[in-house]
Amino acid sequence: MQVRHLDVPGSGPAPWSVIGLGTWQFGTGEWGYGDALEAGRIVARARELGVTVFDTAELYGPLRSERILGDALRAAGGPGWREEVVLATKFFPILPLGPVLQQRAVASAARLGVSALDLYQVHKPHPLLGDSSAMRGMAALQRIGLVRDVGVSSYPLHRWQAAEAALGGPVLSNQVEFSLLRREPAVDLVPHAAAHGRVVMAYSPLAQGLLTGRYDPGHRPTNTVRGSKPEWLPENLAALAPLTDALRDVASAHDATPSQIALAWVVHHPNTVAIPGASSVAQLESNVAAAGIALTPGEHAGLTAVAQRVRLRTGPATLPAVARELLTRR
Repeated sequence: MQVRHLDVPGSGPAPWSVIGLGTWQFGTGEWGYGDALEAGRIVARARELGVTVFDTAELYGPLRSERILGDALRAAGGPGWREEVVLATKFFPILPLGPVLQQRAVASAARLGVSALDLYQVHKPHPLLGDSSAMRGMAALQRIGLVRDVGVSSYPLHRWQAAEAALGGPVLSNQVEFSLLRREPAVDLVPHAAAHGRVVMAYSPLAQGLLTGRYDPGHRPTNTVRGSKPEWLPENLAALAPLTDALRDVASAHDATPSQIALAWVVHHPNTVAIPGASSVAQLESNVAAAGIALTPGEHAGLTAVAQRVRLRTGPATLPAVARELLTRR
């Protein structure tokens, strides 16, 4: 497992594995996941394979993901496991005030069964209120040792920088959607992270399955959640074909799968960690194997160029087509 060693004062002792585990699916049946026993097997195998980054949130489950992950990590155990992992969770800022954040951090730590949170993140930027109060709360949590590092999620660069100014210290990470189909973080967030010893945490690095190479207009997912998203319309799956073919071509050169190449594309970027989910041990093992794939500059640039030409039709105009698809499934 490749790792990111961060030279940031105050950051924890555990290195960041370039492939982590996102656990938003733990405790929910929304995507057909949710089995706590399977989650325990996934986490145990992740630890065996060198995964150190485990990401959850109070919103996941809701509340259940934190409990399942904490139980699974303790069961996987081993001496010194707390020093070997980066345990990250998130505060959902309906009311982003310091006292509210502090109360929720205590509750998250209790659900996880730990005395300190390695990374505590603001889940979304509040559309009306800034981060001054929340960051004062974060600083207080750092002073008492309940939070080691502070992070944010889905923040544009200017707001990430503003949050750091409000904290008066490093806001270590920014968790954003980042994949071959969502390349915007490579423009400004990744260079900022590389220049300042910060981390971009890439969620949905496989675009929720679009980049796995498993689907096309003739072989579509049966999952209702996917069926409700315009990206999965037959016309969009057809538009993805050139990128899927390019992923297969590169995969053949590395004895890999399209999914693994899509993950390798993400972690090819400096100071970037991918946190795909996993619904089975086999899927986890496939994801982790991507850490050992080193794309050539030409392969990375070629995939980027193909992805730039993909145009998916989304937005309100697709609602009638999505409705027809959902009705057809019933």
